[in-house]
Amino acid sequence: MIPDPTIRPVSGPVVRAARGVQANGLSRRSLLRRAVGVGIGVWLLEITSGSLAFLWSAAARTTARVRVGTFEQLMAANGDLPIVDGFPAYVPDAKAFIVIVDPGRGGWAAGSDEVGDGGTINVRALSQRCPHLGCRPNPCIEDFWFHCPCHQSRYDRLGIKAAGERYGPADRGMDRYATEVDASGVLYVDTSRLVLGPLPVALGQPGLISPLVQNGCI
Repeated sequence: MIPDPTIRPVSGPVVRAARGVQANGLSRRSLLRRAVGVGIGVWLLEITSGSLAFLWSAAARTTARVRVGTFEQLMAANGDLPIVDGFPAYVPDAKAFIVIVDPGRGGWAAGSDEVGDGGTINVRALSQRCPHLGCRPNPCIEDFWFHCPCHQSRYDRLGIKAAGERYGPADRGMDRYATEVDASGVLYVDTSRLVLGPLPVALGQPGLISPLVQNGCI
């Protein structure tokens, strides 16, 4: 083989000189610094996102608290409907029906109800959505029951589903919202806190209010 005259052997001084020249690209120290910087940036981003999520949740919770008003204001807004006798009143802002639990008490009392039962403050807020497929049941003035126009599920005035095929396909009572009545008698409905309705109750059994008349509004 004929030697290539352009190839020169590498001597010790040449190697030492090459070592002293800084290579192009990132050094280990620069790479480490960048990695630490990226990690801190991600950490700060997570903290910011968490704070914004908390503030958004708090704002959403505030807007979900719907002011209904006093018992007297609710009656005045519903004209001749027998609200004082326990007939449900519809409140569009809350998308809920407001109903007195015990008409004999004459109104609602100050306090809060986290589970939506309404026994202690004497008022219940029922979701407007039928548990079956989401249609809006309508309260019937003839029998004081709710009648769903879509698939004929029926509930008493407190939202308890009547058991049996003849009373429709819904598998539970109307869902409820948490409520609060302040010291001045103003009712608030928290639409962000929904409690599922109870299981159906057979007609004539405790827990279901019988209709005032049979086959009302049919």
